[in-house]
Amino acid sequence: MTAHIDIHRDRRSSIDPMIYGHFLESAFFGNIEGGVFDPGSPLAYDEPGARNGLRRDVVELCRTLGLPVVRWPGGNFTSPYHFEDGLGLRADRPRRLELAWGLEESNHFGTDEFLAWCAEVGTEPYLAHSCRDVDEAVRWVEYTNYGGDTAFTRQRAANGHPSPYGVKYWGLGNEVYGRWQMGHRSAAAYAADASEHARFMRSVDPSLKFVGVGLTDDRQGWTSTVLDGVGSQLDYLSFHLYGATTQQVDGAAEYDAIVAQSLYFEQQIIGYSDLVASLAAPRDLSLGLALDEWNIRHVEPDTWPAPLPSDDGGTVERDVDGLDTSRQHRVNRWSPRTLADALFYAGVFHALHRASALTVPVTMANTVNLLNANGVVVARPGGAVRAATYHVWDLYQNHLGPVALAADVSGPSRLAAVRQGDDRDHAGDFRTHTATVPDLDVSATQTADGRSVRLAVINRSSTAAISATLTLDGAALPPRASVQTLGADVDDVLAANTLSTPDRVALRSHGEIELPEGTHDFPAHSITLLTFDLT
Repeated sequence: MTAHIDIHRDRRSSIDPMIYGHFLESAFFGNIEGGVFDPGSPLAYDEPGARNGLRRDVVELCRTLGLPVVRWPGGNFTSPYHFEDGLGLRADRPRRLELAWGLEESNHFGTDEFLAWCAEVGTEPYLAHSCRDVDEAVRWVEYTNYGGDTAFTRQRAANGHPSPYGVKYWGLGNEVYGRWQMGHRSAAAYAADASEHARFMRSVDPSLKFVGVGLTDDRQGWTSTVLDGVGSQLDYLSFHLYGATTQQVDGAAEYDAIVAQSLYFEQQIIGYSDLVASLAAPRDLSLGLALDEWNIRHVEPDTWPAPLPSDDGGTVERDVDGLDTSRQHRVNRWSPRTLADALFYAGVFHALHRASALTVPVTMANTVNLLNANGVVVARPGGAVRAATYHVWDLYQNHLGPVALAADVSGPSRLAAVRQGDDRDHAGDFRTHTATVPDLDVSATQTADGRSVRLAVINRSSTAAISATLTLDGAALPPRASVQTLGADVDDVLAANTLSTPDRVALRSHGEIELPEGTHDFPAHSITLLTFDLT
């Protein structure tokens, strides 16, 4: 199987590093308690103050990776959350029935703990408010960002942080178009509320950056109504995308369904960007898109025993022989990320890189989730491990360049029924659209100084290596390149990392290699990074 990849330096755009962001949700399957926060664990900080209980091993993995931005406290959890519940002495904080997920929330991890964790790992915090109470939103900004002498700033000082935190990014609500949200309302009502929230929150701190609630299917003109009512006050318009995979079918067949879904994401990104661009131009608005929730869900029959976390980083084995497999409706939040997931995530990053050239680009993205719950890092009482997808973030944000270059690719492809995310028909089957799925997906970048070109290539084929000829502006590239791969040495496309096998799916460095006649063989089910020195 052969292909040709031609990179074009005259067609370029800037990749915003905020697309490599993350997401934490309280009361959600080990994101916080048992994840970033585990008081009493021998692996956690044991000291007075907000750092007490933060997992040191998780901090180190996140600090090493580098997190540009992290959204908290949700998600659905945002809608009923009150920030004052999470302030002060932990023993005095109210324990609440949490209405998003139906659990009890201790509130032991609150604003100070989250911001202390952000400082430890070196990330920008992104706080999401319910957009249901203007005064509460104002007081939250006052608590975090105001430098004067008020009851809230004194409380902040008493809680260990006399100076303002300077939180820049704020979400105005979460999925308020949905009836599953406390505070569900129409687009017009939401826009009026968000406008009032933004106005008075900025009266405390004019430097705030706001993320408004968007919606890709634009039901009942949601986007145009929101932009009319609050668009001039927004810096970002959010949208959420979820893929889906079953985990109990033939691995090779399901692998193909997983890796193809990045095409659905790219279609949605382009479509929403085009819609927002067409609406923003006549309103003279300038804003970016925030894909501030995205992942691929691991779904399973809801007739199976409920999944439980195993000590090794996956799901406890269950006896499912003879049980119905027709109803694929429950998300297994404890199943680990696989090699197939890693290639899907890489495909979405390629889509985001290409989207940087759109009129309204995606300038922030936050994957669900950072910790546990199918996360990038998996934490258990005995330690923490990098999931397969951790290495995708490492590869793309730490080894690629910040300038996206166009890449024309010709090569093998297949015709496939591509799942349209986790969307079902009346019978409960995944909705699909037939599309051509290229075996090779390429993201070409260069360093800011233009002295190095980095080429990330996904080979989606589960079985076949593909030999590609590489050119730059129609001419030969340098004859040598340094090479890193992910997945090339793994024989199971659904392989995952565990505490006992932490590096089963990981980046492998192959040093410098020769490219005979400008060609390179890209292994099956893998990601390859080629780095060329142009000087």
